[in-house]
Amino acid sequence: MMTDHNVVQEIINEIGKVIVGKQDQIQLTIAAFLAQGHVLFEDVPGIGKTMLVRSFSRVLNQEFRRVQFTPDLLPSDVIGISIYSQKDHDFIFKKGPIFTDLLLADEINRTTPRTQAALLEAMSERQVTVDGQTMPLGENFFVLATQNPLQFEGTYTLPEAQLDRFLLRLSMGYPSFEEELQLISGIEPHNKLKDIRPIMTPEVISELRTKIQHVHISDSLYNYALELVSATRNHPSIQLGISPRGSINFIKAAKAYAVTENRNYCLPDDFKKLMIPVFSHRVRMKSSQYQASTALQDILDTVSVPVE
Repeated sequence: MMTDHNVVQEIINEIGKVIVGKQDQIQLTIAAFLAQGHVLFEDVPGIGKTMLVRSFSRVLNQEFRRVQFTPDLLPSDVIGISIYSQKDHDFIFKKGPIFTDLLLADEINRTTPRTQAALLEAMSERQVTVDGQTMPLGENFFVLATQNPLQFEGTYTLPEAQLDRFLLRLSMGYPSFEEELQLISGIEPHNKLKDIRPIMTPEVISELRTKIQHVHISDSLYNYALELVSATRNHPSIQLGISPRGSINFIKAAKAYAVTENRNYCLPDDFKKLMIPVFSHRVRMKSSQYQASTALQDILDTVSVPVE
């Protein structure tokens, strides 16, 4: 069997057939999946967010559904609806696209808050309740959502409770000149999707998730992580800092990332790398003139790093 790091590198290489030059984003997405979290991709249209999600689903060999979020989308379009059957003289529940393994919630902030909220229970508890009946989702249920920047027309801000369900917020960013040259001069990405091989088996997923539980974090690193969290609650530009649930997710993400690095222990660099992806969507700024990433980078630069 391949070593853990080889599994991760194999996934990165496979997705790299379609997505050029985004290894960090791919590795962080793998870490989020292993940690049983969810990922929010925020970027301008046309960067490759949707293609990355589709590639990821093929590598994992999981059931995949896509929902294009629009202003007229209803909660029942996501969860499903009970329909009365004349034949059975009873209501029959028709499952919606949320009953899958990997759900692509495309442009999630283009739909209304009511429909956005349809995902809350599923993302936090991996179950859906309809008409008083609770139906479980699979243990690999994974939401990969995309959203356009809020200054775009026709967007609805995701509430804090919704944002908190995402383990990471990532940005694809524009490709470099060389990467884009490779992109425009090669085969269309859609045509490369069929070449991606499924790599992750249920056994490998289970093994890697078990390893996360045994990743060691030293006392000094726990203190460092909490000092970073505490600093968000006292920073002059931040109105709402990281909650205890955010602290727990910070630790969870660091452990999962260590496993993707083929380590059974965390390093300070793990927390430094993950702080902005874990924190940026959880803090609220006092003024729209200040970006969360700027304040968080300021915290990273000022909080002392422990010597491991």
